[in-house]
Amino acid sequence: MAFDLLESGDAALVALHHGERTLTRGELALASRRAATFLTGLDVKRGDTVAVWLPDGAVWMQLFFAAAQLGVLMIPVSTRFRLQEALHVVKTSKARVLVVPQNFLDFDYFGAASEIKAACDLLRHVVEVPQFDLPEWSTCEPYPQWEGRDTDLLCTFMTSGTTGQPKLAAHTAGGIARHARNVARVNDMRAGDVVLCALPLYGVLGFVQAIAALASGAACVLLPVFKAEAAAAAIERRGVTHFFGSDAMFDMVLNAGDYSLSTWRCGAFPEYAGLGQRVIAQAWADWGVRLRALYGMSECFAMTAMRDAEGEAEQRGMPGGTPISTDIAFRIVDPANSEQLPDRQQGELQLRGYNVMAGYLNNPVATTATFTQDGWFRTGDLAYADGSAFCYVGRIRDSLRLRGYLVDPGEVEVFLAQHPGVLAAQVVGVHVEGEGDVAVAFVRGSATPASEGELLAYCKQGIAGFKVPRRIVTVDEFPQRDGPNGVKILKNVLRDMASQCLGLVQASSV
Repeated sequence: MAFDLLESGDAALVALHHGERTLTRGELALASRRAATFLTGLDVKRGDTVAVWLPDGAVWMQLFFAAAQLGVLMIPVSTRFRLQEALHVVKTSKARVLVVPQNFLDFDYFGAASEIKAACDLLRHVVEVPQFDLPEWSTCEPYPQWEGRDTDLLCTFMTSGTTGQPKLAAHTAGGIARHARNVARVNDMRAGDVVLCALPLYGVLGFVQAIAALASGAACVLLPVFKAEAAAAAIERRGVTHFFGSDAMFDMVLNAGDYSLSTWRCGAFPEYAGLGQRVIAQAWADWGVRLRALYGMSECFAMTAMRDAEGEAEQRGMPGGTPISTDIAFRIVDPANSEQLPDRQQGELQLRGYNVMAGYLNNPVATTATFTQDGWFRTGDLAYADGSAFCYVGRIRDSLRLRGYLVDPGEVEVFLAQHPGVLAAQVVGVHVEGEGDVAVAFVRGSATPASEGELLAYCKQGIAGFKVPRRIVTVDEFPQRDGPNGVKILKNVLRDMASQCLGLVQASSV
């Protein structure tokens, strides 16, 4: 069970390092039982939903394990989100409680949460946490009962769908616990090891590595805000043995300055910025670390598949990998007719196993659409099989990977179109070497058009920073062509125009 990941093992081992603060496994387990009592005092019961809009810290972990004990579903909300985005998550999840920080990054979370509560009939309580890096509710008695089951929905992760509205991929307590143990095993995590958790817990890769660390008896070093020098300093100070992040993060940490990374022995990354082979070579040359690529997504967990750590550098950098458990299966099918394809032939990657989500929370239509009739999850990724491994090629649809986050362009387009100065919007991505996808928006102005500066300010105030386009360009018309199913926007031409706007290449003619 999920709570066993914490209560098993030596209670005196360190569970969390957060700045100067340290929390043992026993202290975190006790704090989690106190949080369970606090939640029951708010009339939270088995099967209810609690939204957690908090930075990484002791309280986040405390609430997660409290939810596991009570059989409650926890909904992590990105601290990058602003009012409208958080409102969508809380409303979709039908949360009864929303927990927010008193202070973090100069944003009024409690004020925004109060507006959310007024807009959500089912939301009964907004709880403000004064210090998210210290356990809360110390006056509560530890909750004495275990009510969670392996089949309970325990945690969700945000994903961007084809409609442009984010969905909540829900995972069970049993699936989370099983995957945590498998990830710990395949990455040789041991009691006393130290894992640098530089990615946020509300994201699936940040979550998986932290829970795997606790499953193995390792300690988590939490960094609520990633800064390369702080990460490198934490590796040196805490003796970090494991560090997982994007290729761009590794590049920054490896070049952060005069810090010793000599204790680092295991790392893996999803490649977003085209720096995979570079960081693999540098990590090996400088510190003898054999970095490797990993594969995952919100619907099937991070580290669903990984490359062989003992393979050659070129092989270790290939996106994709071998499933980390024999209980995870994959197949490659022709998207047109669903026929399974032979090795080396590209098609849609489909997955089946304990790691696959139970479904999109409160969205049965989307859940049905994403599973085949024989129970396989459609990833929407283009890939090919290579024996027992697969190689990821790209997204079948046009989703963008912006600063490590998968974003549906339609979500940004819908937001821009709500501005009175915008008649319609189209968003495309351009790959920039060393940075990954960069978003550029094209808008058709209304009768009262807005300037690029006004629209950028509007985006920065209303959506997460990683979704804000680099440029917002006003055009008279979008490039388009009449087709058998109606008018089609020519995204390829928009991408060429975007490259020109960024000073990369000359635009194609329409």
